[in-house]
Amino acid sequence: MTTAILIALPEEQSGLVGSLEQARRVTHAGRAFWQGVLHGKPVVLALSGMGKVAAATTATVLVERFGVARIVFTGVAGGLGDGVRVGDVVVALDYVQHDMDVSPLFQRWHVPGYAGVRLPCDVGLSAHLSGAVSACLQSAGGQFYVNSDGRPPQLHRGLVASGDQFVTSAQVSRALRDPLVAAGHDVLAVEMEGAAVAQVCLDYGVPFAAVRTISDRADDDAHVDFPVFIQTVASRYADHIVRHLLKSL
Repeated sequence: MTTAILIALPEEQSGLVGSLEQARRVTHAGRAFWQGVLHGKPVVLALSGMGKVAAATTATVLVERFGVARIVFTGVAGGLGDGVRVGDVVVALDYVQHDMDVSPLFQRWHVPGYAGVRLPCDVGLSAHLSGAVSACLQSAGGQFYVNSDGRPPQLHRGLVASGDQFVTSAQVSRALRDPLVAAGHDVLAVEMEGAAVAQVCLDYGVPFAAVRTISDRADDDAHVDFPVFIQTVASRYADHIVRHLLKSL
């Protein structure tokens, strides 16, 4: 059973590709896919592309062309929830498309054709991923990132929002989060791809799980924090979390 490791950024992919055994590069739909063995398990590595459409295309290719048994998405996100801080890790239990709005025909954020506002991740695979994150954070012992107050990274599990927007102001962040929370959707983080992949996986009946490291607080400093975090921290998280996950499957 082949596991697809979908990766948001090239900086996160480089270490995983470097560890790949029996590596073979395949080009399809204008994208490069890496097949091989990682930590003893057959995998396909792929960059998602930026935004929901690109990520949905990549996920569809992974299912249709490569026949993967499951998709695991690793990347970064902006923190929205109370207590979700830079360096923390969020495992998504479900997703919402924060820029989906066909009201009054449907409830705001509801993707027509699906059961509700939230697009669920696979329960079992998400549990494996949460265990991998916990093991990673415990073994790292604060080596990856420590906040200014000395607090080591924490694991959070819950709702993540996706939309075709890089959120870089506290005002936009509040405008995104507050209506969701008021409607009972306590969103922890925001990014640009995961909800689209969750939707594709629901269509195909393929288990999906996602982990997002918090690179910024989706506020006025996000454009400064994001590139620094990607260069110094994100790739190390991806390598270690994926290793722990594959060993547990």
